[in-house]
Amino acid sequence: MRITWLGHSGFRIEIEKAALLIDPWFTGNPLFPAGREREATSGATHILVTHGHGDHAANALAIAKEKGIPIACIHELSDIFAGEGVETIGFGKGGTVDLAGTKVSMVNACHSASIDYRGLPFGVAGSEAGFMIAGEGHMIYVSGDTTIMADMGWMGEYYHPDIGILAAGGHYTMDMKMAAWAAKKYFDFKTVIPCHYRTFPILAQSADDLKAGLPGVNVVEPEVMQAIVV
Repeated sequence: MRITWLGHSGFRIEIEKAALLIDPWFTGNPLFPAGREREATSGATHILVTHGHGDHAANALAIAKEKGIPIACIHELSDIFAGEGVETIGFGKGGTVDLAGTKVSMVNACHSASIDYRGLPFGVAGSEAGFMIAGEGHMIYVSGDTTIMADMGWMGEYYHPDIGILAAGGHYTMDMKMAAWAAKKYFDFKTVIPCHYRTFPILAQSADDLKAGLPGVNVVEPEVMQAIVV
């Protein structure tokens, strides 16, 4: 299994027979190296979108059209994307879909959800979500944009994720100290990968507080377009 950071909250996860693009955002992403979009999306089988904000969803439609691959996301947002002529897999929290042998379950997040970028009608588009991604003997928790929430308790007990991809840059989501606290209280991660940080000055620029709060856990500060092999 290979996990590759695309900057901000974007990831490429190669797992089972799937190559999943999660919240791929290239246009205007200061962390993503210009000209490497084709490399990042090569062989992709599906796109997963946690919510409609532009720093997560703005490039999903164009990638889906170019690659001829479906977008999996919450029902209301999937209807909007489908109206633009792409294949979608709309599902809801508690639902699980099979993406090329990878089981993806949608779970709750606590943030906001709207389309806030040009190209699609502005407005609320379902609600924010995270994902539990199961395959190759691992369970990956992709938190999406969220703060700490009590739902993490049952999510940790039910899904038992061993890898956490946590939005932890602060200001819009939980910060590094909060993410460390949540990881210790609700989960038993072996590996934690922070995201939604370093992109802008208002966000955390390092994961030092996350590392300090999680002794014994493999906290990996990702580098853009450098695969983490699990």
